[in-house]
Amino acid sequence: MELRIKRSMKKRVVITGLGTVNSIAQNIPDFVQALKKGICGIGPVNVFDTTGFRTKTGGEVRNFRPRAMIPRSFSLKRMSRSDRMALAASLEALRDAKLFPIPTEYLPEVGVIIGGGAGGMLEGEAVYQAHLNNEPKQLRFSAYSSFCCASSADHISAKLGILGPKTTIMTACSSGATALGYAKDLIQDGAAKIIITGGTEPLSRITYGAFNALKAVDPEYCKPFAANRQGMSLGEGSGIMILEDLEFAKQRNAPIYGEILGYGISCDSHHMTAPDPQASGAVRCMQAALKDANVDRAEIDYINAHGTATPANDVTETKAIKAVFGDRAYKIPVSSTKSMTGHTLGAAGAIEAVACITAITESFIPPTIHHSEPDPDCDLDYVSSGSRDQELQIVMSNSFAFGGNNTSLVLGKFTK
Repeated sequence: MELRIKRSMKKRVVITGLGTVNSIAQNIPDFVQALKKGICGIGPVNVFDTTGFRTKTGGEVRNFRPRAMIPRSFSLKRMSRSDRMALAASLEALRDAKLFPIPTEYLPEVGVIIGGGAGGMLEGEAVYQAHLNNEPKQLRFSAYSSFCCASSADHISAKLGILGPKTTIMTACSSGATALGYAKDLIQDGAAKIIITGGTEPLSRITYGAFNALKAVDPEYCKPFAANRQGMSLGEGSGIMILEDLEFAKQRNAPIYGEILGYGISCDSHHMTAPDPQASGAVRCMQAALKDANVDRAEIDYINAHGTATPANDVTETKAIKAVFGDRAYKIPVSSTKSMTGHTLGAAGAIEAVACITAITESFIPPTIHHSEPDPDCDLDYVSSGSRDQELQIVMSNSFAFGGNNTSLVLGKFTK
């Protein structure tokens, strides 16, 4: 069956490079292997002191060495942990796309769209502590300059000399996915030929404390869709894709890993932290993504779920998938890669989109680990017995965020 016949008259937007830094891998080849093996990156948090918190674990990027990934010609001064993860993932993606260094003549046609949230929060906490400790030597301007949530996009564009559109997206846990969708729109509208896009998010005390106060975190590790789930595991990291206009990518003989076929966004208008129990926003979001992609629901081979392991989210998402796909929902493999990486908030949608593209290119479905006790209210195929070898043509990735900020992506195998 030809899946790409007359999908749309819009420009086709393809994925030519991938990069990631997360708790289970700090490059794409290792990420693929970790997903296939079902590696858990959730463990004790060391990036800050967890004394006083009810939980002590998270998906921390351990032994992060940015200099192993970033050339010495690029200064790391005034860059937060979040900025460094984003730059490292961006450089990996650019190298993968055969775009590093970016040719000078391309620079006006290149953009940067990054989703995020906490930005330099971790560094901000250190500055505040220096104030409390009366340590004026620690209060240099460089300590303040990485606070801005837009700083990752700023650093990437400045260090690479990029002259096209630059935007930071903040839609809570759907930021990374929304950034990918917006980047697709910009390319289709002719605002850029190439866009470096994705998401980045660090662990920080304030974020960790907030989720502890909500009692929304599991003291051990998250168990998406399982009956004994107690909440999410927070994580950190960055996921980056290089998106290109198909014709431009073909002209420069770029590698093509897949295609962004469409995306949908919606709002629950229900609650700041809880999903709409009727799942109406999630349903409309997935339906909008299918419509934008001009894809029939029967063509979806796999769903990378938002799957946070909070009691309300998992039931609501399961309900939404059933509403959109009907009886076929029981035949579509669904998994939560957050069970391995933790919930990386603003970066989650981007890291999971990267996981989806590697699943398409490597012909496998990542598992939902820690799923030992089935929940009768979550009764779909959650790929709970390890990764599964399977050819994939078209997949969906869901990001349903706080504030009812919903984004669903439809990603496809590239066909000429």
